[in-house]
Amino acid sequence: MSVTLLLALALTVPLVGAVLIAMSHRKPNQRETVTLVTAVALFSIVAALTTRVLAGERPYLELLDILPGIPLAFRIEPLGMMFALVASFLWIVNSIYSIGYMRGNKEKHQTRFYVCFAVALWATMGVAFSANLLSLFVFYEALTISTYPLVTHHGDEKAVRGGRTYLGILLTTSIGVMLPAIILTAYLVGTLDFKVGGIMAGKVSDQMGGLLLFLFMYGTGKAALMPIHRWLPAAMVAPTPVSALLHAVAVVKAGVFVVVKLIVYTFGIGYLSKLTNAEWLLYVAGATILIASIIALRSDNLKRRLAYSTVSQLSYVIMAAAILVPISAMGAAIHIAAHAFGKITLFFAAGSIYTAAHKTEVSQLDGIGRRMPWTMGAFAIGALSMIGVPPTAGFISKWYILLGALDAQATAAIVVIVLSTILNAAYFLPVVYAAFFKKPPEGDAHNHGEAPLAIVIALTITASGTIVLFFLPDVPLALARSMVGLGG
Repeated sequence: MSVTLLLALALTVPLVGAVLIAMSHRKPNQRETVTLVTAVALFSIVAALTTRVLAGERPYLELLDILPGIPLAFRIEPLGMMFALVASFLWIVNSIYSIGYMRGNKEKHQTRFYVCFAVALWATMGVAFSANLLSLFVFYEALTISTYPLVTHHGDEKAVRGGRTYLGILLTTSIGVMLPAIILTAYLVGTLDFKVGGIMAGKVSDQMGGLLLFLFMYGTGKAALMPIHRWLPAAMVAPTPVSALLHAVAVVKAGVFVVVKLIVYTFGIGYLSKLTNAEWLLYVAGATILIASIIALRSDNLKRRLAYSTVSQLSYVIMAAAILVPISAMGAAIHIAAHAFGKITLFFAAGSIYTAAHKTEVSQLDGIGRRMPWTMGAFAIGALSMIGVPPTAGFISKWYILLGALDAQATAAIVVIVLSTILNAAYFLPVVYAAFFKKPPEGDAHNHGEAPLAIVIALTITASGTIVLFFLPDVPLALARSMVGLGG
């Protein structure tokens, strides 16, 4: 099969799946089978594309002109390949989890849920494979709109309020800040294409480059750089599979993916390293890491603690890219994958606890590991990955980020990495300790076991994946090296 056809299929299969899921709304078993088959088909296509990209191919597909000289076009490069590979694989696992969660909690509107999920993965593939900034913007907006019904799934006042914050901040930043930056880039540079080494060197002055950096970083609201992070904890009103989608599979990953792609393929590391007014990004990202970690430490609600942990971990990617040396950019790319597996495991565990025990607060989890050893064992693995402890994937990505900081003599980044690691341990390890080593509170009969089997299978897969990535990191490392021009 030609590589261009594979690219076209990767962009088509999720939409076809969404239609077939909608047609199966009266047959739940068929609907869920279609969801799983579609997810497996997409991952198979993306995996086939990965082998081609690792071999040096760069598939290109052009559909139509959005504006004169600016087509809706797709080109696969190593960073986009990594993003698509992680998202497509985790869609399979999230679908397994969703079946157990949605049925176990007797959620309403399940067909709409699965349809929107499929459309969100279509938009994710479009973001990952976009060949230029305008194509990326189209799919970035489609991802926001397709996930809004998922955030407001429960339909109550709290869900509507959270969804309003989610949609308002993401659309305001993208349309009000990112779009003007894209227009200004087209005017100054004459192209919006992504290019190895960037497109701005020799064409954009230092002052304009600094302005564009600010606009793009804060126009990419999904990256949750403070102070435009509020949409993310607000979206925690959604069901847990949606939280997993937002934090691990698509939405926030799209945000930090766009940040890294802009730095590597639009600005260029070499161009940014010469800008005198680009250092602010490293300091703002570092501050976001520490402030969000402190908020997480003070949060008793488990999903809120995980949400602010995500805000912190996203800025690890931004800070790594902002260090502006190739090895730290590699760390940024690898952290996208490492965080995805670790954080989806943590959210899966939170949903498992809610489904089986109806507990939502950290203070309620004393002794729960005795009744839910698989769930809390997986939680422990995800937590260790967020801290950066071997043998988990989080250790590898943080190691490369630290090497980059040492190489660039970025003292502030080194301090942030050390302090945030201590804070990560401070808000994750007490949860694990309480679950396994504290006694349940008096009056808590703990008359429950594990969540439904589909949930346990899903969180076991992602926890295992977190460890497998530590021992078998060849594919993400090869893609990351290729991204910065160091070979596969």
